[in-house]
Amino acid sequence: RYPLFCAMDADSLLERDALSRITRPFLADRRTVAAGGVVRVANGSRVEAGIVTDVKLPNGLLPRFQVLEYLRAFLAGRVGWDAVGASLIISGAFGVFRREIVADAGGFATDTVGEDMELVVRLHRHCRDRRIPYHIAFVPDPVAWTEAPADRASLRSQRDRWQRGLAQTLTRHRGMVFNPRYGVVGMVAMPAQVAFELIGPVIEALGYLALALSIVLGVTNTAFVVAFLALAVFLGSALSVVAVGLEELTFRRYERRRDLAILLGLALVESFGYRQLTTAWRIGGLWSAVRKKAGWGAIARQGFSPPSPDPDSHRAAKAAAASRPD
Repeated sequence: RYPLFCAMDADSLLERDALSRITRPFLADRRTVAAGGVVRVANGSRVEAGIVTDVKLPNGLLPRFQVLEYLRAFLAGRVGWDAVGASLIISGAFGVFRREIVADAGGFATDTVGEDMELVVRLHRHCRDRRIPYHIAFVPDPVAWTEAPADRASLRSQRDRWQRGLAQTLTRHRGMVFNPRYGVVGMVAMPAQVAFELIGPVIEALGYLALALSIVLGVTNTAFVVAFLALAVFLGSALSVVAVGLEELTFRRYERRRDLAILLGLALVESFGYRQLTTAWRIGGLWSAVRKKAGWGAIARQGFSPPSPDPDSHRAAKAAAASRPD
């Protein structure tokens, strides 16, 4: 019925002003066909009447690592791609689209587990093929809060699905890769997705294997290996630290200094264990794509718990009840 529609996940919560903020690109530029907002992890935060009222870090280590991942992906990665007009992903958890152009492009695909990315890539292709002036925007301040997987089985299932969806999208639109017809999207963004996201986990795993073999066989210089690993860890941690810094300088959702200190600490240790774990899961997802595995996979949900009652008000209620006559 209306020119714009919002797509979001059933387990996501929008901040009060999220819709008004995410529609700004459509008002500023009539060429805008889609806009994505930021998705943040709600685990551990206080939720009242569908609104996140007190932002806190989750208690579990896995959800905390995901908070860091989301900050890095949205405040660093997607801001950068948006700056060069090559945004390939609008998260299925929160995005707004121009209805007419989405319908003309065929709507959401129902034969992929990565329908959010596939639609955005198809919009790029649709508009470029028909020489339609367009813009796909990323807006860093409207926020949707989502529940992140809290256990290893659920997180593995999610990463397996993400990798399968990525493989399906890149395979379906492989004609865009290194195709100058699609500008920066075809010449830079799509090849980057293939190199760093699709086959990147395999290359990383082979690197670990080659390093281990070189050390065992004694064919490498120990000082060089240590320096190389230190540089790799430093660069990876630096990007995460920058993302946490951007969060603190701009939006400041995490007001507790303890939460910021934990995030900075996680940025330094993420490369030791957690990264290798997600790399293995992504390789598994790639293998699942090769085997044409279907289905979304099971993810355990705890839901958004209501805030616990204030202890003082609880004691007052008990005292009032005790004082009432039978």
